[in-house]
Amino acid sequence: MARYFRPRLVNGPDGDPALLVDFRFSSRALLLDAGDLAPLSTRELGRVTDLLVSHAHMDHFVGFDRLLRACLHRPRPLRVVGPPGMIERVGSRLASYSWNLMAERGAGFAVQTLEFAGGSLAAAALFRAGDGFRRSALAMPDLAPGVVLDDEEVLVEAAELDHGIPCLAFAVRERLRVDVWREGLQALGLPVGPWLLEAKRALRRGLPDTAPVRVDGGQVVPLGLLRGRALHAAPGQALGYVTDIAFTPDNVARCVALTRGVGQLFIEAAFLDADAGIAAERRHLTAGQAGRVAAQAGAGRIVPFHFSPRYQADPGALPREAEAAFAQARAGPGQIGDTTLGSFSVEE
Repeated sequence: MARYFRPRLVNGPDGDPALLVDFRFSSRALLLDAGDLAPLSTRELGRVTDLLVSHAHMDHFVGFDRLLRACLHRPRPLRVVGPPGMIERVGSRLASYSWNLMAERGAGFAVQTLEFAGGSLAAAALFRAGDGFRRSALAMPDLAPGVVLDDEEVLVEAAELDHGIPCLAFAVRERLRVDVWREGLQALGLPVGPWLLEAKRALRRGLPDTAPVRVDGGQVVPLGLLRGRALHAAPGQALGYVTDIAFTPDNVARCVALTRGVGQLFIEAAFLDADAGIAAERRHLTAGQAGRVAAQAGAGRIVPFHFSPRYQADPGALPREAEAAFAQARAGPGQIGDTTLGSFSVEE
């Protein structure tokens, strides 16, 4: 099966944090953190429907203006989710510019901003281009605790972790993988075309076999005719994103619960285990800690990033240590922490 999510670290593992999750066969993408976004084209930025911000340190949020500029003249909104204070920060960025021409160009655009605190979405605000991006009320979406985005294609969950300030981690899960079997379509005498997008949506919504599906050209077929013959459903992809967290029992427990079973875990590995004292002081993870947390979560693969520049002389040191710790922890029972890496231990 072709992968539906195409995640990419915009600046590699040692640059500003920003993870672009592009959706194949769709006109959207998610962006997790917004560090330097210069490597992304205007077209790529224009596909972003949701910006998920871990926290507002400069290296995680400096690219907001570039994203905003790319989206200004499109009709669909940009949705921003972040920790407490995100509404005020987005409002301040918007208020720093003059918007006297927006009523003539791109007045349909808006920035929907939501804050996640205490385990759920807690505040929401709307900034409309046609109103000069003045703040107005936004109805709180009806979402379950821990959920920040829930639609036909994707479910995104969050957890509030500690970095000296609240810092969010995210898990992005594809709703239901639906792939097209061309051989099955040919056997049914049906063409490949845009109509298949609606057929996939019908399958994801769990519609009955009798639900009508309109084929390009006006022909109508029941969904049951396509199910299993031309459309194949399977569990979707899942990835986790964890950065800038202290190595504490509560952080580890929340991180593991959030990212349980993801196929890929993008997790910070800022320092080597030998510098665990520096990592603890700055509330970051070491590469070894990251590897053991990823193994505890049952991740299929670890993708370490957010490397400290202090290891530029040996750029492979951090990923080697993270991969080794991940492999060792997966190989047998052990402990997440020990006296050299932290002040606690958690049984696997």
